[in-house]
Amino acid sequence: MKRDARRAILDAGAELVHRKGFNNTGIKEILDLAGVPKGSFYFYFPSKEEFGLALIDHYREVRTPALAQVLRDASVPPLDRLRTFFELARRRYEEWDYERGCPFGNLAQEMCDLSPAMCEKLRGVLDGLSRAMGDILNEAAARGELAPGVEPYEAAAFIMDAWEGAILRMKAEKNAQPLLRLEKMLFARILAAQPPEAAETAGAPTATGA
Repeated sequence: MKRDARRAILDAGAELVHRKGFNNTGIKEILDLAGVPKGSFYFYFPSKEEFGLALIDHYREVRTPALAQVLRDASVPPLDRLRTFFELARRRYEEWDYERGCPFGNLAQEMCDLSPAMCEKLRGVLDGLSRAMGDILNEAAARGELAPGVEPYEAAAFIMDAWEGAILRMKAEKNAQPLLRLEKMLFARILAAQPPEAAETAGAPTATGA
């Protein structure tokens, strides 16, 4: 029962914080949504900051595995897995009417200047996501599917930077266009082993070849 109460608090907090932000979410409304007694919060979390640290772990354990599984599916070519990852994430944002963003990115923007502990944990999560993407790009490079000169882990860090920025602009514009622009640039220009122009001309006959 104790474990269920803690999980209920984290489930309720995850939903409210994702919609309203960390500082705009009160402990009372978390407990009301969770349906647990008022004393439960401080029994499990000595402070709201401690709750925030646990919430980051909760997001990582509950909300990211489905997308992470896509990246680990070795039966699918690596860049196809990465493309599917972005497509599934974009559909999720569409279901939320573009009113929510990445929970880690949201918390980083709101809390990294206020809580060094939360900032350090968020940095670790984002670094982990970047490394996972780097592993995918490294696999693509080994298969000859990555553009020459693209260093996999540096490119992955750039992708995370660009992805979080695209999500921010998506929230401002309330549509998917920033995400679609990013996907187009990544897969048609930055990561492609052969630029589109080269692909179009590769099979074209030369002046002397007819």
